[in-house]
Amino acid sequence: MLMLAQDRFLSRLRGVVALLACVNAMAAQSPPPSPATSSVADSVYDAARPRLLQIRTLVDAADRQSTIGSGFMVGADGLAMTNYHVVSQYALEPKTYRLEFRAPDGSRGSLKLLAIDVINDLAVVQLDKRDQPYFEFGARALQGTLPRGERLYAMGNPLDLGFTIVDGTYNGLVERSYNERIHFSGAINPGMSGGPAVTADSRLVGINVAKRLDGELVSFLVPARFAAALIDKVRHGGVLPIKDVRAEIRRQVFAWQDGLYAGVQKQGFRVATFGAYRAPESAAPWFNCWARTNADQIPKPRASANSTNCNTDTRLFLADDWGTGTISFSHTYAKSIDLNAFQFAAFMSQQYRPATRGGYSRKRYTRQRCHDDFVAGDEAAGRPAIRAIWCARAYRDLEGLYDVGMVAVTQDRSDEALLSKLSMQGVSYENAMALTKSFIGALQWAK
Repeated sequence: MLMLAQDRFLSRLRGVVALLACVNAMAAQSPPPSPATSSVADSVYDAARPRLLQIRTLVDAADRQSTIGSGFMVGADGLAMTNYHVVSQYALEPKTYRLEFRAPDGSRGSLKLLAIDVINDLAVVQLDKRDQPYFEFGARALQGTLPRGERLYAMGNPLDLGFTIVDGTYNGLVERSYNERIHFSGAINPGMSGGPAVTADSRLVGINVAKRLDGELVSFLVPARFAAALIDKVRHGGVLPIKDVRAEIRRQVFAWQDGLYAGVQKQGFRVATFGAYRAPESAAPWFNCWARTNADQIPKPRASANSTNCNTDTRLFLADDWGTGTISFSHTYAKSIDLNAFQFAAFMSQQYRPATRGGYSRKRYTRQRCHDDFVAGDEAAGRPAIRAIWCARAYRDLEGLYDVGMVAVTQDRSDEALLSKLSMQGVSYENAMALTKSFIGALQWAK
Protein backbone atom coordinates (compact mmCIF):
# COMPACT_ATOMS: atom_id res chain seq x y z
CA MET A 1 0.00 0.00 0.00
CA LEU A 2 2.85 2.35 0.74
CA MET A 3 4.47 1.81 -2.68
CA LEU A 4 1.12 2.28 -4.44
CA ALA A 5 0.56 5.58 -2.70
CA GLN A 6 4.08 6.67 -3.59
CA ASP A 7 3.53 5.75 -7.27
CA ARG A 8 0.33 7.82 -7.32
CA PHE A 9 2.16 10.77 -5.78
CA LEU A 10 4.98 10.59 -8.37
CA SER A 11 2.45 10.32 -11.19
CA ARG A 12 0.61 13.44 -9.99
CA LEU A 13 3.89 15.31 -9.57
CA ARG A 14 4.93 14.53 -13.16
CA GLY A 15 1.53 15.87 -14.32
CA VAL A 16 2.02 19.13 -12.42
CA VAL A 17 5.51 19.59 -13.87
CA ALA A 18 4.16 19.07 -17.39
CA LEU A 19 1.38 21.62 -16.78
CA LEU A 20 3.85 24.21 -15.52
CA ALA A 21 6.01 23.70 -18.59
CA CYS A 22 2.99 24.30 -20.83
CA VAL A 23 2.04 27.48 -18.95
CA ASN A 24 5.61 28.81 -19.22
CA ALA A 25 5.62 28.16 -22.96
CA MET A 26 2.34 30.05 -23.40
CA ALA A 27 3.60 32.95 -21.30
CA ALA A 28 6.69 33.23 -23.51
CA GLN A 29 4.44 33.66 -26.57
CA SER A 30 1.93 36.12 -25.00
CA PRO A 31 2.43 39.93 -24.96
CA PRO A 32 3.84 41.51 -21.79
CA PRO A 33 1.25 42.54 -19.19
CA SER A 34 0.08 46.14 -18.97
CA PRO A 35 2.00 48.23 -16.45
CA ALA A 36 0.78 48.16 -12.88
CA THR A 37 -1.27 51.07 -11.61
CA SER A 38 1.56 52.18 -9.34
CA SER A 39 4.02 52.45 -12.27
CA VAL A 40 1.49 54.49 -14.29
CA ALA A 41 0.96 56.79 -11.32
CA ASP A 42 4.72 57.18 -10.92
CA SER A 43 5.14 58.25 -14.55
CA VAL A 44 2.14 60.59 -14.41
CA TYR A 45 3.42 62.23 -11.25
CA ASP A 46 6.99 62.56 -12.53
CA ALA A 47 5.70 64.33 -15.65
CA ALA A 48 3.27 66.49 -13.65
CA ARG A 49 5.52 67.57 -10.80
CA PRO A 50 7.04 70.68 -12.47
CA ARG A 51 3.53 71.77 -13.51
CA LEU A 52 2.02 71.70 -10.00
CA LEU A 53 1.65 74.57 -7.56
CA GLN A 54 0.67 75.14 -3.99
CA ILE A 55 -1.34 78.34 -3.71
CA ARG A 56 -1.36 80.23 -0.44
CA THR A 57 -3.42 83.14 0.81
CA LEU A 58 -1.41 85.15 3.33
CA VAL A 59 -2.43 87.85 5.78
CA ASP A 60 -0.35 90.63 4.31
CA ALA A 61 0.43 92.47 7.55
CA ALA A 62 1.56 89.33 9.39
CA ASP A 63 3.12 87.55 6.39
CA ARG A 64 1.50 84.32 7.59
CA GLN A 65 -0.61 81.89 5.60
CA SER A 66 -4.36 81.92 6.11
CA THR A 67 -5.42 79.25 3.60
CA ILE A 68 -3.70 76.79 1.30
CA GLY A 69 -4.82 75.08 -1.87
CA SER A 70 -3.42 73.73 -5.09
CA GLY A 71 -3.12 74.84 -8.68
CA PHE A 72 -1.41 73.94 -11.91
CA MET A 73 0.15 75.52 -14.98
CA VAL A 74 -2.01 75.82 -18.10
CA GLY A 75 0.29 77.78 -20.39
CA ALA A 76 3.87 78.85 -21.07
CA ASP A 77 2.66 82.45 -20.57
CA GLY A 78 2.55 81.92 -16.80
CA LEU A 79 -1.19 81.24 -16.53
CA ALA A 80 -2.32 78.81 -13.85
CA MET A 81 -5.68 77.41 -12.77
CA THR A 82 -7.13 76.90 -9.30
CA ASN A 83 -10.49 77.04 -7.50
CA TYR A 84 -12.23 80.31 -6.74
CA HIS A 85 -12.62 79.20 -3.14
CA VAL A 86 -8.83 78.88 -2.83
CA VAL A 87 -8.35 82.59 -3.64
CA SER A 88 -11.66 83.96 -2.35
CA GLN A 89 -10.20 85.73 0.69
CA TYR A 90 -7.90 87.76 -1.52
CA ALA A 91 -10.61 88.31 -4.14
CA LEU A 92 -12.96 89.84 -1.57
CA GLU A 93 -10.37 91.56 0.66
CA PRO A 94 -7.34 92.47 -1.51
CA LYS A 95 -6.12 95.08 1.00
CA THR A 96 -5.88 92.46 3.74
CA TYR A 97 -4.55 89.40 1.91
CA ARG A 98 -2.11 88.54 -0.86
CA LEU A 99 -1.49 85.46 -2.98
CA GLU A 100 1.68 83.40 -3.22
CA PHE A 101 2.68 80.20 -5.01
CA ARG A 102 5.16 77.53 -4.04
CA ALA A 103 6.44 75.02 -6.56
CA PRO A 104 7.72 71.47 -5.91
CA ASP A 105 11.30 72.62 -6.64
CA GLY A 106 11.09 75.05 -3.71
CA SER A 107 10.68 78.22 -5.76
CA ARG A 108 8.05 80.73 -4.72
CA GLY A 109 6.60 84.02 -5.85
CA SER A 110 3.59 86.29 -6.04
CA LEU A 111 0.40 85.64 -7.96
CA LYS A 112 -1.92 87.96 -9.83
CA LEU A 113 -5.63 87.15 -9.98
CA LEU A 114 -6.92 87.52 -13.54
CA ALA A 115 -10.40 85.97 -13.68
CA ILE A 116 -13.01 84.13 -11.62
CA ASP A 117 -15.91 81.81 -12.33
CA VAL A 118 -17.87 81.66 -9.08
CA ILE A 119 -20.53 79.34 -10.48
CA ASN A 120 -18.00 76.65 -11.40
CA ASP A 121 -15.57 77.52 -8.56
CA LEU A 122 -12.64 78.40 -10.82
CA ALA A 123 -10.00 81.12 -10.96
CA VAL A 124 -7.13 81.98 -13.28
CA VAL A 125 -3.94 83.38 -11.75
CA GLN A 126 -0.62 84.39 -13.28
CA LEU A 127 2.91 83.71 -12.10
CA ASP A 128 5.89 85.95 -12.67
CA LYS A 129 7.58 82.99 -14.41
CA ARG A 130 7.42 82.08 -18.08
CA ASP A 131 8.13 79.04 -20.24
CA GLN A 132 7.20 76.55 -17.55
CA PRO A 133 5.84 73.10 -18.51
CA TYR A 134 2.04 72.99 -18.40
CA PHE A 135 -0.95 70.65 -18.69
CA GLU A 136 -2.92 70.30 -21.89
CA PHE A 137 -6.65 69.60 -22.01
CA GLY A 138 -7.88 66.14 -22.95
CA ALA A 139 -9.90 66.17 -26.16
CA ARG A 140 -12.24 63.46 -24.86
CA ALA A 141 -12.86 65.47 -21.69
CA LEU A 142 -13.73 68.60 -23.66
CA GLN A 143 -16.02 66.62 -25.94
CA GLY A 144 -17.67 64.68 -23.10
CA THR A 145 -16.69 61.28 -24.53
CA LEU A 146 -14.52 59.97 -21.69
CA PRO A 147 -15.80 56.48 -20.76
CA ARG A 148 -17.01 55.66 -17.27
CA GLY A 149 -14.51 53.63 -15.32
CA GLU A 150 -11.41 55.23 -16.86
CA ARG A 151 -8.56 55.60 -14.39
CA LEU A 152 -7.83 59.19 -13.34
CA TYR A 153 -5.02 60.67 -11.27
CA ALA A 154 -5.68 63.67 -9.00
CA MET A 155 -2.82 65.73 -7.63
CA GLY A 156 -2.33 68.45 -5.06
CA ASN A 157 -0.85 69.25 -1.68
CA PRO A 158 -3.18 67.75 0.96
CA LEU A 159 -3.03 69.25 4.45
CA ASP A 160 0.30 70.92 3.55
CA LEU A 161 2.00 67.52 3.73
CA GLY A 162 3.66 67.82 0.33
CA PHE A 163 2.68 67.21 -3.29
CA THR A 164 1.04 63.87 -3.86
CA ILE A 165 -0.99 61.83 -6.35
CA VAL A 166 -4.07 59.65 -5.83
CA ASP A 167 -5.78 57.41 -8.34
CA GLY A 168 -9.49 56.81 -8.80
CA THR A 169 -12.12 56.33 -11.48
CA TYR A 170 -14.19 58.59 -13.69
CA ASN A 171 -17.93 58.08 -13.12
CA GLY A 172 -19.41 60.69 -15.44
CA LEU A 173 -21.37 63.74 -14.35
CA VAL A 174 -23.25 63.74 -11.06
CA GLU A 175 -26.89 62.98 -11.69
CA ARG A 176 -29.66 65.30 -10.44
CA SER A 177 -27.26 68.23 -10.13
CA TYR A 178 -27.98 71.64 -11.63
CA ASN A 179 -24.29 72.60 -11.76
CA GLU A 180 -22.10 70.13 -13.64
CA ARG A 181 -19.68 68.15 -11.50
CA ILE A 182 -17.72 65.00 -12.29
CA HIS A 183 -18.10 62.13 -9.83
CA PHE A 184 -14.57 60.94 -9.04
CA SER A 185 -13.98 57.83 -6.94
CA GLY A 186 -10.77 58.96 -5.30
CA ALA A 187 -9.49 60.60 -2.13
CA ILE A 188 -9.49 64.38 -2.48
CA ASN A 189 -8.48 66.00 0.80
CA PRO A 190 -8.24 69.60 2.06
CA GLY A 191 -5.36 71.36 0.36
CA MET A 192 -5.89 69.50 -2.93
CA SER A 193 -8.61 71.93 -4.04
CA GLY A 194 -7.65 73.46 -7.36
CA GLY A 195 -5.29 70.67 -8.35
CA PRO A 196 -5.53 68.76 -11.64
CA ALA A 197 -7.12 65.39 -12.36
CA VAL A 198 -5.66 63.77 -15.46
CA THR A 199 -5.74 60.60 -17.53
CA ALA A 200 -2.82 58.17 -17.83
CA ASP A 201 -1.44 60.23 -20.72
CA SER A 202 -1.47 63.37 -18.51
CA ARG A 203 -4.38 65.07 -20.28
CA LEU A 204 -6.51 67.30 -18.07
CA VAL A 205 -10.03 66.01 -17.31
CA GLY A 206 -11.10 68.10 -14.32
CA ILE A 207 -10.14 70.27 -11.39
CA ASN A 208 -10.35 69.01 -7.80
CA VAL A 209 -13.12 70.87 -6.00
CA ALA A 210 -14.85 68.95 -3.17
CA LYS A 211 -15.64 65.66 -1.46
CA ARG A 212 -18.52 64.23 0.54
CA LEU A 213 -17.83 64.03 4.25
CA ASP A 214 -20.52 61.39 4.82
CA GLY A 215 -19.05 58.87 2.38
CA GLU A 216 -15.82 57.17 1.36
CA LEU A 217 -13.96 58.14 -1.82
CA VAL A 218 -16.87 60.24 -3.10
CA SER A 219 -15.19 63.28 -4.61
CA PHE A 220 -16.01 65.86 -7.26
CA LEU A 221 -14.20 67.60 -10.11
CA VAL A 222 -15.08 70.67 -12.15
CA PRO A 223 -15.24 69.57 -15.81
CA ALA A 224 -12.22 70.73 -17.80
CA ARG A 225 -14.32 72.54 -20.41
CA PHE A 226 -15.23 75.26 -17.91
CA ALA A 227 -11.55 75.85 -17.18
CA ALA A 228 -10.77 75.97 -20.91
CA ALA A 229 -13.51 78.57 -21.43
CA LEU A 230 -12.21 80.79 -18.60
CA ILE A 231 -8.63 80.60 -19.89
CA ASP A 232 -9.80 81.45 -23.40
CA LYS A 233 -11.66 84.46 -22.01
CA VAL A 234 -8.50 85.72 -20.29
CA ARG A 235 -6.40 85.29 -23.42
CA HIS A 236 -8.92 87.31 -25.39
CA GLY A 237 -8.71 90.29 -23.07
CA GLY A 238 -11.12 89.26 -20.33
CA VAL A 239 -8.85 90.17 -17.41
CA LEU A 240 -10.79 91.24 -14.31
CA PRO A 241 -9.45 94.24 -12.35
CA ILE A 242 -9.35 93.38 -8.65
CA LYS A 243 -11.50 96.41 -7.82
CA ASP A 244 -14.32 94.93 -9.90
CA VAL A 245 -14.42 91.48 -8.28
CA ARG A 246 -17.51 92.07 -6.12
CA ALA A 247 -19.45 93.50 -9.04
CA GLU A 248 -18.46 90.49 -11.15
CA ILE A 249 -19.57 88.07 -8.42
CA ARG A 250 -22.94 89.83 -8.31
CA ARG A 251 -23.28 89.68 -12.10
CA GLN A 252 -22.48 85.96 -12.21
CA VAL A 253 -24.74 84.98 -9.30
CA PHE A 254 -27.61 87.15 -10.55
CA ALA A 255 -27.49 85.58 -14.02
CA TRP A 256 -27.17 82.08 -12.57
CA GLN A 257 -30.18 82.40 -10.24
CA ASP A 258 -32.27 83.75 -13.11
CA GLY A 259 -31.54 80.55 -15.01
CA LEU A 260 -32.16 78.32 -11.99
CA TYR A 261 -35.56 79.81 -11.13
CA ALA A 262 -36.63 79.89 -14.77
CA GLY A 263 -35.79 76.18 -14.90
CA VAL A 264 -37.76 75.41 -11.74
CA GLN A 265 -40.81 77.26 -13.05
CA LYS A 266 -40.53 75.61 -16.47
CA GLN A 267 -40.33 72.12 -14.92
CA GLY A 268 -43.45 72.94 -12.91
CA PHE A 269 -44.89 71.06 -9.92
CA ARG A 270 -46.20 67.59 -9.35
CA VAL A 271 -48.93 67.04 -6.78
CA ALA A 272 -48.38 65.11 -3.56
CA THR A 273 -51.20 64.19 -1.17
CA PHE A 274 -50.85 64.72 2.58
CA GLY A 275 -53.97 63.58 4.42
CA ALA A 276 -56.77 65.98 3.55
CA TYR A 277 -54.48 68.24 1.50
CA ARG A 278 -52.53 68.40 -1.71
CA ALA A 279 -49.19 70.18 -1.91
CA PRO A 280 -46.65 71.00 -4.63
CA GLU A 281 -43.36 69.21 -5.12
CA SER A 282 -41.03 70.45 -7.82
CA ALA A 283 -40.72 68.27 -10.90
CA ALA A 284 -37.19 69.57 -11.52
CA PRO A 285 -34.61 66.76 -11.31
CA TRP A 286 -32.26 68.79 -9.10
CA PHE A 287 -34.26 68.23 -5.90
CA ASN A 288 -33.39 65.44 -3.50
CA CYS A 289 -36.28 64.50 -1.20
CA TRP A 290 -36.48 62.58 2.08
CA ALA A 291 -39.32 61.70 4.45
CA ARG A 292 -39.56 61.45 8.21
CA THR A 293 -42.21 60.67 10.82
CA ASN A 294 -42.68 60.95 14.58
CA ALA A 295 -44.66 57.70 14.75
CA ASP A 296 -41.79 55.82 16.40
CA GLN A 297 -41.06 58.43 19.06
CA ILE A 298 -41.10 57.55 22.76
CA PRO A 299 -43.13 58.62 24.63
CA LYS A 300 -45.91 58.26 22.10
CA PRO A 301 -46.66 61.66 20.49
CA ARG A 302 -50.04 63.27 21.06
CA ALA A 303 -50.16 64.43 17.44
CA SER A 304 -48.81 62.59 14.41
CA ALA A 305 -46.49 64.46 12.06
CA ASN A 306 -45.29 63.12 8.71
CA SER A 307 -42.92 65.26 6.66
CA THR A 308 -41.24 65.47 3.28
CA ASN A 309 -38.13 67.63 2.86
CA CYS A 310 -36.62 68.48 -0.53
CA ASN A 311 -33.38 70.38 -1.27
CA THR A 312 -31.39 71.35 -4.33
CA ASP A 313 -27.70 70.54 -4.49
CA THR A 314 -26.94 74.00 -5.85
CA ARG A 315 -24.88 75.70 -3.15
CA LEU A 316 -22.43 78.32 -4.38
CA PHE A 317 -19.34 79.19 -2.35
CA LEU A 318 -18.80 82.93 -1.97
CA ALA A 319 -16.62 83.06 1.15
CA ASP A 320 -15.78 80.88 4.15
CA ASP A 321 -18.74 82.35 6.02
CA TRP A 322 -20.96 82.93 3.02
CA GLY A 323 -22.77 80.41 0.85
CA THR A 324 -25.81 80.83 -1.33
CA GLY A 325 -27.88 79.32 -4.13
CA THR A 326 -29.98 76.59 -2.53
CA ILE A 327 -33.74 76.10 -2.72
CA SER A 328 -35.56 73.90 -0.23
CA PHE A 329 -39.14 73.16 0.69
CA SER A 330 -40.95 70.90 3.12
CA HIS A 331 -44.48 69.75 3.89
CA THR A 332 -45.60 68.44 7.28
CA TYR A 333 -49.02 66.91 7.69
CA ALA A 334 -50.07 66.91 11.35
CA LYS A 335 -53.15 65.28 12.88
CA SER A 336 -54.28 65.26 16.49
CA ILE A 337 -54.22 61.96 18.36
CA ASP A 338 -55.57 63.12 21.73
CA LEU A 339 -55.12 66.91 21.66
CA ASN A 340 -58.07 69.28 21.88
CA ALA A 341 -58.37 72.19 19.45
CA PHE A 342 -56.41 74.64 21.63
CA GLN A 343 -53.63 72.14 22.33
CA PHE A 344 -53.36 71.27 18.64
CA ALA A 345 -53.11 74.95 17.73
CA ALA A 346 -50.26 75.34 20.24
CA PHE A 347 -48.55 72.29 18.76
CA MET A 348 -48.73 73.80 15.27
CA SER A 349 -47.50 77.20 16.43
CA GLN A 350 -44.24 75.56 17.56
CA GLN A 351 -43.60 74.59 13.95
CA TYR A 352 -44.51 78.00 12.58
CA ARG A 353 -41.12 79.63 12.11
CA PRO A 354 -39.38 81.48 9.26
CA ALA A 355 -37.60 79.17 6.84
CA THR A 356 -34.48 81.09 5.82
CA ARG A 357 -31.31 79.02 5.93
CA GLY A 358 -27.77 79.78 7.08
CA GLY A 359 -26.40 81.78 9.99
CA TYR A 360 -26.70 85.51 10.46
CA SER A 361 -23.68 87.70 9.72
CA ARG A 362 -23.94 91.47 9.95
CA LYS A 363 -21.02 91.64 7.52
CA ARG A 364 -22.95 89.77 4.83
CA TYR A 365 -26.67 90.40 5.45
CA THR A 366 -29.11 92.99 6.65
CA ARG A 367 -31.43 92.02 9.48
CA GLN A 368 -34.32 89.78 8.54
CA ARG A 369 -37.74 91.40 8.18
CA CYS A 370 -40.99 89.46 8.17
CA HIS A 371 -44.59 90.00 7.13
CA ASP A 372 -47.39 87.87 8.63
CA ASP A 373 -50.78 87.68 6.94
CA PHE A 374 -53.79 85.51 6.12
CA VAL A 375 -54.66 84.22 2.65
CA ALA A 376 -58.38 83.69 2.21
CA GLY A 377 -59.60 80.28 1.13
CA ASP A 378 -61.36 79.69 -2.16
CA GLU A 379 -63.88 76.86 -2.00
CA ALA A 380 -64.53 76.90 -5.73
CA ALA A 381 -60.83 76.51 -6.46
CA GLY A 382 -60.41 73.98 -3.65
CA ARG A 383 -57.96 76.12 -1.66
CA PRO A 384 -58.07 76.24 2.15
CA ALA A 385 -57.53 79.37 4.21
CA ILE A 386 -53.83 79.85 5.00
CA ARG A 387 -51.81 81.83 7.49
CA ALA A 388 -48.45 82.76 5.96
CA ILE A 389 -45.31 84.53 7.08
CA TRP A 390 -42.79 85.82 4.52
CA CYS A 391 -39.29 86.82 5.68
CA ALA A 392 -36.34 88.28 3.78
CA ARG A 393 -32.86 89.61 4.38
CA ALA A 394 -30.75 91.46 1.82
CA TYR A 395 -27.13 90.82 0.81
CA ARG A 396 -25.04 93.84 1.70
CA ASP A 397 -22.50 93.34 -1.09
CA LEU A 398 -24.75 91.86 -3.80
CA GLU A 399 -27.46 94.43 -4.39
CA GLY A 400 -30.80 93.01 -5.43
CA LEU A 401 -30.26 89.52 -3.99
CA TYR A 402 -31.98 88.16 -0.89
CA ASP A 403 -32.45 85.14 1.31
CA VAL A 404 -36.19 84.51 1.53
CA GLY A 405 -38.22 82.17 3.72
CA MET A 406 -41.94 81.48 3.69
CA VAL A 407 -44.08 79.40 6.06
CA ALA A 408 -47.74 78.60 5.36
CA VAL A 409 -50.14 76.63 7.56
CA THR A 410 -53.74 75.72 6.75
CA GLN A 411 -56.45 77.22 8.99
CA ASP A 412 -59.58 75.29 8.01
CA ARG A 413 -59.61 72.44 10.58
CA SER A 414 -59.08 72.15 14.32
CA ASP A 415 -57.52 68.68 14.46
CA GLU A 416 -55.35 68.46 11.33
CA ALA A 417 -53.26 70.86 9.29
CA LEU A 418 -50.64 71.08 6.58
CA LEU A 419 -47.56 73.20 7.29
CA SER A 420 -45.42 74.05 4.27
CA LYS A 421 -42.07 75.86 4.15
CA LEU A 422 -40.13 77.35 1.27
CA SER A 423 -36.54 78.64 1.53
CA MET A 424 -34.60 80.45 -1.19
CA GLN A 425 -30.99 81.70 -1.01
CA GLY A 426 -29.50 84.36 -3.23
CA VAL A 427 -32.68 85.12 -5.14
CA SER A 428 -34.00 88.29 -6.74
CA TYR A 429 -37.23 89.79 -5.43
CA GLU A 430 -39.04 89.03 -8.69
CA ASN A 431 -38.00 85.36 -8.72
CA ALA A 432 -38.80 84.94 -5.03
CA MET A 433 -42.29 86.38 -5.43
CA ALA A 434 -43.03 84.30 -8.54
CA LEU A 435 -42.03 81.01 -6.91
CA THR A 436 -43.83 81.88 -3.65
CA LYS A 437 -47.09 82.60 -5.51
CA SER A 438 -46.83 79.36 -7.48
CA PHE A 439 -46.08 77.44 -4.28
CA ILE A 440 -48.94 78.87 -2.21
CA GLY A 441 -51.36 78.65 -5.13
CA ALA A 442 -50.75 74.90 -5.36
CA LEU A 443 -51.80 74.22 -1.74
CA GLN A 444 -55.27 72.68 -2.04
CA TRP A 445 -57.72 70.24 -0.53
CA ALA A 446 -57.40 66.67 -1.66
CA LYS A 447 -60.23 65.62 -3.94
